[in-house]
Amino acid sequence: MKKIGSLLVLSLLSGTVTLGAYKLFLEPKSNTITTVAPTFSKNVSLGAENIDFTNAADMAVHSVVHVKNVTTQRVYRNPFEFFFGNGSGSQQQMQIGTGSGVIISEDGYIATNNHVIQNASELEVTLNNNKSYKAKLIGTDSKMDIALLKIDADEKLPYMVFGDSDGLRVGEWVLAVGNPYNLTSTVTAGIVSAKARDLSNEGLQSFIQTDAAVNPGNSGGALVNTRGELIGINTMISSPTGSYAGYSFAVPSNITRKIIEDLMQFGNVQRGILGVEGAELNSAAAEHYGVSETQGFYVNGITKNSGAEKAGIQEGDVIIKLDDKRVRGFSDLTSYINTKRPNEIVNVTVIRNENEKIIPVKLTKKELITYEVNGIEFEEITSSDKKEFGITFGVKIKDVTNSSVSDYADYLKGSIVLSVDNVKAKDIDTITKYLKEKGNQRSQYQLLTKNGTIERVIF
Repeated sequence: MKKIGSLLVLSLLSGTVTLGAYKLFLEPKSNTITTVAPTFSKNVSLGAENIDFTNAADMAVHSVVHVKNVTTQRVYRNPFEFFFGNGSGSQQQMQIGTGSGVIISEDGYIATNNHVIQNASELEVTLNNNKSYKAKLIGTDSKMDIALLKIDADEKLPYMVFGDSDGLRVGEWVLAVGNPYNLTSTVTAGIVSAKARDLSNEGLQSFIQTDAAVNPGNSGGALVNTRGELIGINTMISSPTGSYAGYSFAVPSNITRKIIEDLMQFGNVQRGILGVEGAELNSAAAEHYGVSETQGFYVNGITKNSGAEKAGIQEGDVIIKLDDKRVRGFSDLTSYINTKRPNEIVNVTVIRNENEKIIPVKLTKKELITYEVNGIEFEEITSSDKKEFGITFGVKIKDVTNSSVSDYADYLKGSIVLSVDNVKAKDIDTITKYLKEKGNQRSQYQLLTKNGTIERVIF
């Protein structure tokens, strides 16, 4: 009761502050505003959208849906049956997961998180008006945790317009809108705490961080600006307990929109790469590399056959800008490149020998790039590989130049790496990073061979 009482006090205080702000700044008075206005910058807007969230919330709630994910798994009666039985005594058990989604077109396309719909055998979407529809999965991008669904409704649906997440500013008010547990849409408010937050070891993700309350069930919901525009898809929280504890994170709308357009047009994500390796600069890194810049991306490696190599980017260059976007670190670089497609031109501004230089780079398709570590050349698996072998992940061995295993080169070439030392081969980035950090030590590879057998080899 004491906690509830505290919450009521906070709610009443919040309402009082909001009402007071309205009385002070918005309600017409004789000359009160005239005496206060000169203390504000000319760039500060006192419009209602900066204080009153009702219009933005009203626009958003009808476009946010509840997503139900039905999965089935086989349950065994005992461990011996799991390892040695034929499965005849096992049972199928149904599990139900829930999340949120955002309608992005009047004909029923819905954006949500990949983890909301993962492994689903059946998907159901419930609108804010309580109408329910079966949903079809159009495609997913597990790297950025985005999925695209489609429902066939008997009416034009309210949908949310994409805003420009690049134009979002730290300190700007935002709303988090979700539809958890099929309770119809719920709204919380907060500010943008940070941009370009990198929460993955692979440097592939660049999140908007907010202090708007997001709890389990809100995943896949909308992060909305005060104009009611979609500027992010809420995807995770930072919490030691599993419940909201101060920070939530959203995939920026510009990245989400590009992923969705790719899934609609191509059926998969067209991911272009710049082709550089390196480190984010700070004072210690600048001293280590012998450069004066403490912000930017220091290039210490160029990917073979990439756009960066062909355009003439060199080791020792410091990337400070992509087109007109400032690059302060790796997440700035990846967030911008993730909005681009293969063969697009990006103007890369670098510092070389204390001089600025602008280098146009044509982005390379990620699947065309190979990576070599310790005499083993890797490439991404193709859609046909996935279909042929019935897999969803893996990295293919393209070539072998390591003399210690040259006798087995023909056997290894074309095999698909499923894991290295029990590190799952989700993609080339994961495996090459692990192998580079390990150095020249021998590793155990789990391979799916060309004839379809799974074997473990050490080299």
